[in-house]
Amino acid sequence: MDHSHQRFTELYDRHYRDVLGYVLLRVADSQAAEDVVSETFLTTWRRLREVPDPALPWLLSAARNLVRKQHSSGLRGQALANRLAGLAPPPETDVAERIAQREAALAALAGLGEGDVEALVLASWYGLTPAEAARVAGCTARAFNVRLHRARRRLAQALDRAASTLEEQR
Repeated sequence: MDHSHQRFTELYDRHYRDVLGYVLLRVADSQAAEDVVSETFLTTWRRLREVPDPALPWLLSAARNLVRKQHSSGLRGQALANRLAGLAPPPETDVAERIAQREAALAALAGLGEGDVEALVLASWYGLTPAEAARVAGCTARAFNVRLHRARRRLAQALDRAASTLEEQR
């Protein structure tokens, strides 16, 4: 196996799941997500010499561009909301409380804009640095930091409103 094949195989093995997860957050149909990921790695193979280290920000950026091309209607945050809401709650939480918290989290996330969801996902879910996330988002690191700060503030406000609503319903 030559160096190009070896590098591509390593990139694919290491980052396939991350790229698929990122695309699934933006595309509702799992088959469409698989198609985007396949096309992302086809682009990666064709432009392998241009892929920097670390490769994940470049791969996510390529996937993001393909999603935008295929779905001009915009990005979707519902998959992220479902995924976040499915995280295990503390064991002392009863079932009714878990359901109420899940609904509150879904409502809070559903109220966020696409840019907010993207900033939160890149920074929190994937753990990208501001510079790496900025490359994916197509902006400067400074602009990304501002987006992330605002997204966190809006999410906190939405969660506070949801918590207040839950308290009123008790």
